[in-house]
Amino acid sequence: MASLRSGLGRDDYELVHIETEQLTLVIKGKPYHEQYEGLKQYRCLDFHETMEFFASGEGVRSVKLFDVDAGALVDWSGGHRPIFFENGVYQLLVVPKTDRVLSFYHESPALRNAISLVDIGGQAVLMGNLHFPNEVGLSTFEIRDGHRSVLNVTIEIFPTKLTYKQDYQRLLNEVSEEIYNLAFHFIKRTYQRAKAKRSGAPSRSEFFRLMDAHIGDFLQAIRHIERQPHHQLSTVHVRVRGDQLGRLDAAGRNDLRKRPHVFRDVKSGIDIGGRTVMPQSGLKAKQELTYDTLENRFVKWMMTRLVEKLRDLLAHIEAKQKRYEAEPDSELLQRITAMIRALETRLRHSFWRPIGRLDRSVASLVLQMAPGYRDAYQLFLLITRGLALQGTLYRMSVKDVATLYEYWTFLKLGQLLGKKYRLISQNVIQVNRLGLFVHLDKTRSAKQVYEHPHTGERITLTYQPYEGRLPTVPQMPDTVLAIEKKGKDYTFNYIFDAKYRLDFAVSGSAYEKRYGMPGPMEDDINTMHRYRDSLVARRGGPYERTAFGAYVLFPWHDEDSYQAHPLYKSINDVNIGGLPFLPNATRLVEQFIERLIENNPEELQQEGILPQGIIEEWRSAFDEHVLVGMVPSARHYEAYVKHRFYHIPVKQLKKGWQNARYIALYPKQGAAPQNGVTCFGKITAVNIVKRSAIAELPKRSDDEYVRFEVESWNFLQHVIRPVGYGIAVYAMTTLNTLKQAKELPELFMKSSDEIALWRILRRLSDRIRFDLDARYLDQASKITAYRVKNVSIRLESGRLIITNGAKHKTIPADLLRKQPSAVFREVVGMMGEGRDQKMNLEKPTLR
Repeated sequence: MASLRSGLGRDDYELVHIETEQLTLVIKGKPYHEQYEGLKQYRCLDFHETMEFFASGEGVRSVKLFDVDAGALVDWSGGHRPIFFENGVYQLLVVPKTDRVLSFYHESPALRNAISLVDIGGQAVLMGNLHFPNEVGLSTFEIRDGHRSVLNVTIEIFPTKLTYKQDYQRLLNEVSEEIYNLAFHFIKRTYQRAKAKRSGAPSRSEFFRLMDAHIGDFLQAIRHIERQPHHQLSTVHVRVRGDQLGRLDAAGRNDLRKRPHVFRDVKSGIDIGGRTVMPQSGLKAKQELTYDTLENRFVKWMMTRLVEKLRDLLAHIEAKQKRYEAEPDSELLQRITAMIRALETRLRHSFWRPIGRLDRSVASLVLQMAPGYRDAYQLFLLITRGLALQGTLYRMSVKDVATLYEYWTFLKLGQLLGKKYRLISQNVIQVNRLGLFVHLDKTRSAKQVYEHPHTGERITLTYQPYEGRLPTVPQMPDTVLAIEKKGKDYTFNYIFDAKYRLDFAVSGSAYEKRYGMPGPMEDDINTMHRYRDSLVARRGGPYERTAFGAYVLFPWHDEDSYQAHPLYKSINDVNIGGLPFLPNATRLVEQFIERLIENNPEELQQEGILPQGIIEEWRSAFDEHVLVGMVPSARHYEAYVKHRFYHIPVKQLKKGWQNARYIALYPKQGAAPQNGVTCFGKITAVNIVKRSAIAELPKRSDDEYVRFEVESWNFLQHVIRPVGYGIAVYAMTTLNTLKQAKELPELFMKSSDEIALWRILRRLSDRIRFDLDARYLDQASKITAYRVKNVSIRLESGRLIITNGAKHKTIPADLLRKQPSAVFREVVGMMGEGRDQKMNLEKPTLR
């Protein structure tokens, strides 16, 4: 083998070298992942995880493993650092020392078929490549001489993008906690250790593992029952001659009462009614030994049930292979068929054939205590229950890491939302349990709907929503977060796509030169651009984007340094980028989602690039002005509405009235059925006329009036209530403010700071109160205070003063423009303090 070692490439090493009396086994490859080496993970990041390795067999002489620190093969003693990684390719070579032909066995057909016999110099050598695509865990293979195993080797495959003992195990546990046995697969290249559960509905893959482990013990218990079966004495009745009848029981007496014709007169017999008689025949009670007991019927039912489940498993495996046109795995089919044959052999045994069908439930101490019965019953319960990971007894294949990561990201996002927002409904994620293993049903989208505790706004998390009605091609992103905002009739949608891929920025690579550190793959970032561009909707006009941002979630742990990555900074620039997301690295994602939910809609619009609703925002930025005119009487109101006009004395008009594009009517108390702003209409013409020329409201006067002609009146859905204020002549506002206002003082807002503060408070309540420095809007000069729930806010001298009872807080007013969400959080915080104070006052004093 020295020639083999000397012939290795510069980057390949012998990782395992085993010598036995019958063979030499060599596994060679890279003892590290290329990207790990690029990062110097072993040396710089204090990588101390150790791998499991086992080798046993006939005549084992030496076992050597590659030591990363020493850079050479050393004797296996345990505690070795990892040398096998997912997606790695490792060459296996087995050279026999005898003329025997050896074979390679692994329960995974993919690996079993990868190793084959090769004739080298007249010698049959086993050779091939072991490949573990996105598969992590233990992998056991055998070298066989015929049907006899001569060497058994177990290696451990480590992930390249996760820490094995922390991230990967936590990921498995969190997925399993959310949905039982979702992490399991049927037969893969690797497996995890598992333990039996006390309850659960096992999948077919779990049933196979349990059955495979316990079939021998179960059959042994059945044979013990056959040797020492439970039995009982049963009473049977046989018809005999009259002279053979002795003492009769109730059944015998009833039989004779029903058959009086069998009695005959005799010289000596039974005296009945003056006659001496004797029956010709009758029923005699007899005790017999029987094995057809409830306990034996139950054991037979257990065997029959296991045969049915094994046949169901066999049918699903054959159907799956037929569906994917794969070669049947003869080894697996033989194992299952052998189990079925062994159980059916026992059922055909002469002892079990006369045992009847079970027709009732059984509660018997025999099943719990008798030898054989107790063992069979306990094993049956074990086999028909589920498995849990992190045990020591069973081998259980799990899904590949990429699939697990996709499942985990959605489940974890829901957990993060549930920490701060109230779950109000959920269409629980659907699982398909009909196949060999459990998986998420991608044909049925799952939704979790949360509610903001202060604003009442809805937050909806959807798993793989199918978007089919698009102008181009259908799309199905992993997860979509839809956020409602008060005052908007559309949602702000954000895509989070799980990608179990990572560029480690190996030294000298193009990625390292461009970004300088590890991060998401560029192809995945391009996919985010595709999602945002393709997800569009039409709302009575041109198509608009419905997705405001799209982000790759990728497996990386160093959140602090990643914040300097260009593809993290790009989120602030264009709302597309990558976020690290692992069980021990969720901070950036959690903070980012919280910012999206807490931000005002105006902030989110500014971050987008022509997303849905931006045209509406442009219009509101250059909003059209509205003149809100006071209506003095019911006669005036009727004339204005009927003839579609409004008039006002020229001398009462102030600078800026010419900017009005709309007229709104404010009938004073008694002028209309409801007091407040009732309707508005677009101005079609403006004329200066003599008062006497307005024929709809006759009056002899030569004063000059402005007459506004209105296209039509649009009545508001809710009258804008005066709440203690009024309009003396007229007031100016904007159309957007008019449509959203609930109370008259809201129309007074003029400065951008006042409007920004109002938009913030509007998310917290529909009942925002204003204090003005005058009773009439057109006579007031400023808003002295905003009031929402238990909080008062004053805007003065470049400061915002937030008050709640005795609590006060002052913050700069320019935050209204720079960071409205910060003002929102401060107000919410003061509201919470007020509630806390109230709750403390209500608590009884402990004495």
